[in-house]
Amino acid sequence: MAAPKNTEFDIRGVNHIALVCKDMAKTVEFYRDVLGMPLIKTIDLPGGHGQHFFFDIGNGDSLAFFWFPNSPAAAPGIAAPSQLPGGGDIASAHGSMNHLAFNISPDKFDEYVDKLRAKGIKLGPVLNHDNSPSQVSAEVTDDVFVRSVYFWDPDGVMLEFAAWTHKGFTEKDVAHEAVDDKGRKSRPVVLQPALEAAK
Repeated sequence: MAAPKNTEFDIRGVNHIALVCKDMAKTVEFYRDVLGMPLIKTIDLPGGHGQHFFFDIGNGDSLAFFWFPNSPAAAPGIAAPSQLPGGGDIASAHGSMNHLAFNISPDKFDEYVDKLRAKGIKLGPVLNHDNSPSQVSAEVTDDVFVRSVYFWDPDGVMLEFAAWTHKGFTEKDVAHEAVDDKGRKSRPVVLQPALEAAK
C-alpha cells in the first residue's frame, strides 16, 4: 500500500497543541525539568490576562500551555479522563482532549519506562496494543502495532509515551464501520480516493 497522503492541504505535522494549566511554574518544572522538553518561548498576555509558554517536543512541533487567572477548576471525567488505561474508565466529554501521546523510538521504550519510574512518575501498566480480542498482549509479538505507557502531568492531563512497532499499515488496518451519535455502526469505511488511485 502506498503511503497515505493528504491531497487537500500540505499539513506538516503539529505546530503546537495548547493546554491550560493551574500553575505555570509547576508546569515548567514538570515538562522542562522532568521530561526534558526545552522551554522555547514565553509570553505574558496583555492586560494581565495570563501567560502562554511553549515547549519543544521535537520535529519542529511544540506543546504550549496557557495560564489564565480566571480558569475553572479541573474536571476529571469530563474535560479529561479520570483514570489511566488499564485502571478504569477513560471516557471524557465531547470536544475534550483525552490524552496526548509523544512518539518515541521502540528501541528506547523500556529504557524510558524505567527512566520515568526513576523520576518518581506514577505510571499505568505498559500496554502492547495488538489485534487480539483483548487488544493487548502480555508479550511483544509480531501482531503488536504500538507500545504505550500512560501517566499524568501536574494538572491531570493524561500523557502517553507511544512507540510504533508495525512495519506499515495496510488496507486491512482500516476495517471498522464508524458509529453515529447513538453508537450504531452506520458509516462504511472506504479508502480515500488518493489511496484508491495508488493501488
